[in-house]
Amino acid sequence: MNFLPRTDQLPQKGQVLLSEPFLNDPYFRRTVVFLCEHNAEGSFGFVLNNYIDVELEQIMDNMPAFEGRISIGGPVRNSNLYYLHTLGHQIDDSVEIIPGLFMGGNFDNLRTLLLAGKVNKNDVRFFVGYSGWSPDQLEEEIKQKSWFVASINKEIVMNSENDDLWKSILKTMGVKGKLVANLPDDPSLN
Repeated sequence: MNFLPRTDQLPQKGQVLLSEPFLNDPYFRRTVVFLCEHNAEGSFGFVLNNYIDVELEQIMDNMPAFEGRISIGGPVRNSNLYYLHTLGHQIDDSVEIIPGLFMGGNFDNLRTLLLAGKVNKNDVRFFVGYSGWSPDQLEEEIKQKSWFVASINKEIVMNSENDDLWKSILKTMGVKGKLVANLPDDPSLN
């Protein structure tokens, strides 16, 4: 019997990838990756549920205190800071990923809004590094059952307080998703 959720769903920009429960990769163990792009040139996104204990002002000069948690977005370019936001066109050159949720844009616009106190922790999420796949690599990993694909809304993406995000999303994927969500971290403990 196959107890895993469907793995035949093709990934799309704006969806999430949930790692299979026993993936050994330290960057992706029980992670949720929000896909910001998926096309013939490859895929990239940000891990939503892997955090570092550092403040924004420790990463970037001239930044105000910020209440939101900083995430490790993935192993690629992990010396760079990236961000998602709901500030729309208040930030020039930002790119809409799903309705009401944007990526990047003019960092000086964001810094000005932060310094003016016009941004709260649910308006912007910061990531150190990103996750990336070469052309066809992600599809192959999905065929190998390394990832489950699911839809998500912007409120879930922007909430950095859910420490059980991986389990929470799996539990919305039917009976098989609930079974996977409840598997122990170490299968020898089952």
